[in-house]
Amino acid sequence: MSSDDIPAARPLRSREWFAGNDLNAFIHRSWMKNQGIPDRMFDGRPVIGICNTWSELTPCNAHFRDLAEQVKLGIIEAGGFPVEFPVTSLGETIIRPTTMLYRNLVSMDVEESIRANPIDGVVLLCGCDKTTPALLMGAASCDLPTLVVSGGPMLNGRHEGRTIGSGTSVFAMSEAVRSGEMSECAFRAAESATSRSPGHCNTMGTASTMASVTEALGLALPGNAAIPAVDSRRRVHARDSGVRIVEMVTEDLRMSDVVTRESFENAIRVNAAIGGSTNAVVHLLALAGRLEIPLELQDFAQQSRNIPLLVNLMPSGSYLMEDFYYAGGLPAVIAELGDLLHTDALTVTGRTLGENVTGAPIWDDDVIRRRASPLQEDAGITVLTGNLAPNGAVVKPSAASRHLLRHVGRAVVFRGMDDFRARIDSPDLDIEPDDVIVLTGAGPVGAPGMPEVGNLPLPRRLLARGVTDMVRISDARMSGTAFGTVVLHVAPEAAVGGPLALVRDGDRIELDVPGGVLRLEVDDDELRRRREAFVPTADVPAGGYRRLFVDHVLQADRGVDFDFLVGKRGTAVAGDNH
Repeated sequence: MSSDDIPAARPLRSREWFAGNDLNAFIHRSWMKNQGIPDRMFDGRPVIGICNTWSELTPCNAHFRDLAEQVKLGIIEAGGFPVEFPVTSLGETIIRPTTMLYRNLVSMDVEESIRANPIDGVVLLCGCDKTTPALLMGAASCDLPTLVVSGGPMLNGRHEGRTIGSGTSVFAMSEAVRSGEMSECAFRAAESATSRSPGHCNTMGTASTMASVTEALGLALPGNAAIPAVDSRRRVHARDSGVRIVEMVTEDLRMSDVVTRESFENAIRVNAAIGGSTNAVVHLLALAGRLEIPLELQDFAQQSRNIPLLVNLMPSGSYLMEDFYYAGGLPAVIAELGDLLHTDALTVTGRTLGENVTGAPIWDDDVIRRRASPLQEDAGITVLTGNLAPNGAVVKPSAASRHLLRHVGRAVVFRGMDDFRARIDSPDLDIEPDDVIVLTGAGPVGAPGMPEVGNLPLPRRLLARGVTDMVRISDARMSGTAFGTVVLHVAPEAAVGGPLALVRDGDRIELDVPGGVLRLEVDDDELRRRREAFVPTADVPAGGYRRLFVDHVLQADRGVDFDFLVGKRGTAVAGDNH
């Protein structure tokens, strides 16, 4: 491929670095050649960045070196010039206090790495929960031709003759240990069986959700979401993606050309149909902000209304991601949803979403249900409002207990996780099954970072009585693999003076999921008195990144992005003296 093959209207960015015979071009080419790159690679072919989140501290992404090599082969095959570069990786299972504290930091790493280097198009290698939204957000702010390759899920967990899912089964077994139904030795024996291959969570947790949402947005080739990490077809998918990104640069098909308001509506509806994670809410809101596409929290309620739950996967169902792939994967779900989606939305293939899935079969209609026989008729994430959450809160009905979807109970309040851990199993704790557990101080500012602690463990003595679920309310998030009647993302959060901070033990709280209501049964005058007496208790970091986070983070209803990162900034290098 030569520069003559590239549309003249949009010259390649990389030519600003590599073209010509001046001093700077000499230096740029010469130093790249010390890696064994031949002179012909600088003949005007597109330079494709491979943004890699490989890390041994991110177990979900630890197999990405091989995927990167496959992408490179595809890029070279199509006449491109591949350059792999690392960015900060976020290991959900390892990082403390929470990866959400660093999602925006990684997005900055991605954005500045793309802008500062001679990159014409980019392939994003992501898998673990926050790596997908972080890379998408950073790339969105640059708005180059962009294509996502996910790492794929682990194989099904198998233990003592039964299938176990990452996260979902672990939470259940942990509660069984606390209640005395399972021994600690048996719990320990399940460790290796749970994570038995490379890949991310094999349940419909946040990693699989975001891979599916990315495919629904049109930013990945069909089939990206579900091919198991160890399946050879995942390597073929990566290689095909390398070929396609070169074509996208030639076509000048940018992220903003692909992702529109209709694309976000598709993503929200698909998230409902797959029983996807509540974390998709904050990530999609943040991505829309970067692309300057109007999207509000209430859109999640409106767009997922009457969308059936079709995918029978943990935590909302019974199967795992390996089964989902064999049953037809996301193309089958999109095809089955049909006229419930904007099938004319453009995708990175250059074809529409509908054209991508024409004839996609369902091979197992227990794993992927038909619209005529869904797991649930209306299972989208519900947005709650009321005097306890003026700016909204979310709940996942498909993972909740039906008998608790309408509930009034007495509040039992915990001020932060240290308080919760110290008291939840105390025999003196005044708590009954109909009470409502309230956690404050776990939001974006209060934690800081909004950790995944919303699916609070139940009191040991209630577990021993056979209680399996209670209403739990917090300004925190919840793992996509988790389950229960858990209200999350309460906004404004307690640390900034939201009404959640004003709740006291014994207050009555009304939860009405069908009605979309979360209400504190305390009169306005009393709430006003409590607000006047409210004193913030969150510690303000003295400096460093955490201080930047606290000073600039937006609330959950606005995606928890930084206020100064919202919007597109393009690829122009400010202050370039070359």
